Amino acid sequence: MRSRVSSDGAFEPGGVSLRKPYGGLRATARGMKAKDLRPETKVESIELTIASKGDAREFTSRSGAVGKVCDCKAKDADGEEVQVTLWNEEIERVHANDRIRISNGWVREWRGNLQVSAGKYGRLEILK
Repeated sequence: MRSRVSSDGAFEPGGVSLRKPYGGLRATARGMKAKDLRPETKVESIELTIASKGDAREFTSRSGAVGKVCDCKAKDADGEEVQVTLWNEEIERVHANDRIRISNGWVREWRGNLQVSAGKYGRLEILK
């Protein structure tokens, strides 16, 4: 098979598409909405308001590193609720009623609930 570029600009070596699985999610000018989130996908950008913040707890990673994690409940502009996971220094920066933007983050499902996080490579901004 020959490589080609599809009509939407995605490179397809040998006819196999390299389109990212999250590419079809609906986004708005301000980013994604909570209803658009799907487990195991990337979050390009989402703006949320922190409704409540849980207690921080310590964890030990598989590699032996120790850190802190905290779960928050947040809402998007439509009032849809989603859980936000904060890691280490993010815990001290984010407070209840803060508006945040997560860019280049991820979504996972844990115990039946979707969790959004900036993770290791994403960015969490506090908006004014």
